[in-house]
Amino acid sequence: MFLKKLFKGLVIVAIAGYVLVCSLLYFYQESILFFPEQLTQEHKFEFKNYFIERDIVARSGHRINTLLFKNENSKGVILYLHGNAGSLKSVGNESENFLPLGYDVLMMDYSGYGKSSDHITNQEELFEDTQDVYDDLKKTYTEDKIHVLGYSIGTGIAAHLASKNKPAKLILQSPYYSMTDMMKRKYSLIPTFILRYDLATNEYLKECDMPIYLFHGVEDKVIPIESSVMLSKEFDIPLYKLENQGHNGMGGNIEALQKLNEILNN
Repeated sequence: MFLKKLFKGLVIVAIAGYVLVCSLLYFYQESILFFPEQLTQEHKFEFKNYFIERDIVARSGHRINTLLFKNENSKGVILYLHGNAGSLKSVGNESENFLPLGYDVLMMDYSGYGKSSDHITNQEELFEDTQDVYDDLKKTYTEDKIHVLGYSIGTGIAAHLASKNKPAKLILQSPYYSMTDMMKRKYSLIPTFILRYDLATNEYLKECDMPIYLFHGVEDKVIPIESSVMLSKEFDIPLYKLENQGHNGMGGNIEALQKLNEILNN
């Protein structure tokens, strides 16, 4: 009888613990997905190349900080959507990799990152903020001159943006099939319905009719290359597999830059 009661008590504790973990994951997803570096408004960016800093006030009320790196005789612009960590303080250095391709480079910090105000609270506001930056970009560049490039968590945001607009090209570096798929891979015991940021790249690409290109490091331990393989097969998209490349440092990969130069300039 004692053992029966003990077993029953352990089961109740286990179930309660499981429900608690699921609840915490539901309400605190932002702290798991996003790792922003916050900067003071007085922070002065320092980069090798000329840039223009602007704040764009989005419909959400968020003030989104952007940096536009200019290229003499620019062929267009690359809208770069960065990963889930850091801020433009470090991400801005990626412009040195892309400027030699002959394009201007616009970078934005998501809400709560860098000098951008407030913080991310839901997926729709994240998409709206990005759309508002894109709409502002269209005041200067026609869409046939805009190339959207997303890296890591920025790939789902980039894919969604492209699905609602008509940029010239969509380039995804280290993309995930969907955040639901990532959750199944990493947290198989947690029900996927609690996910408030599905970032369903596989669904967004169904609405994209521009050329799409995938880049993925064979040694990526954060987002497995299988994610890109699935997207490539499902949508018949070119996939450039980068040997000896992990998740970080993708922007400076020489092979990737050579391929990117071909994509943008041929």
